[in-house]
Amino acid sequence: MDSDLVEEIEFMIDLLTKSGFFSVSEIIEILEDQFIDEEIDFSKFDISLNDSSNNNFSKLEHAFTNLAEEDIVAIHNCGYDIEEGVSDAFELHVHLLNNKYEARGFCFYTFEDVEDGIFENILKITFGDFANNEDNALEIGKTVSKYLKDEGFTIIWDETINNQIEINPFKWDKSYNDEKEYEIEGAYEAFIANRC
Repeated sequence: MDSDLVEEIEFMIDLLTKSGFFSVSEIIEILEDQFIDEEIDFSKFDISLNDSSNNNFSKLEHAFTNLAEEDIVAIHNCGYDIEEGVSDAFELHVHLLNNKYEARGFCFYTFEDVEDGIFENILKITFGDFANNEDNALEIGKTVSKYLKDEGFTIIWDETINNQIEINPFKWDKSYNDEKEYEIEGAYEAFIANRC
C-alpha cells in the first residue's frame, strides 16, 4: 500500500474517531465505502474510540435540546455539507408535520463543520426557517445565537441570514456514546421530548 493511501486512511480514522459519532464497526463500514476500489483489510488498522471530556459538547447539546422550547429543531452532524444538511432538515420537517408537530425553523452543523471543529477549533452553525421567510430566519438565527451564548460560547456572527453563526473558539471534545441518537433521529427525539 503506498504511503499517500496509508496517510489518507489514517487521516480518516483520526477524523472519524475524534468526531465521537461512530462506533468501531461503523468506522470500518465508512472506510470500506470510502476506499471501495482498494483491497484493504481495515481490521488491521488501529481504530480506538476517543475518550474525550464532553465538556464543550455537553454545552452545545444542552443549547440544541433547549431550542425545542422555541420551536426550533436542532440537528447534530446533519449531512456532509450544507446542501445535504438543508435537505435533511426539510426531510425532518416533513416527518414532524406528519406526526402533528410544528417547527418554525432549524439549525444544524454538518460533518464538514465537525472536521473544522476538530482541526480548526471553530464550529459553524447553519440556521433557517421552513417557510423561506427572511425575517423569521433572522429571528431564528438570533435565538440560536442567544442560546449558544447562554452556554458561555463566544459567538462570531454579523446577524444576517447570509452567514453562519460561528462558535469561536470551539474545542471539539465529543466522545462516542452508544446510548444516544444524533443526526435526524436524535433531533426528532429531542424535539418531541421537549414538547411533552
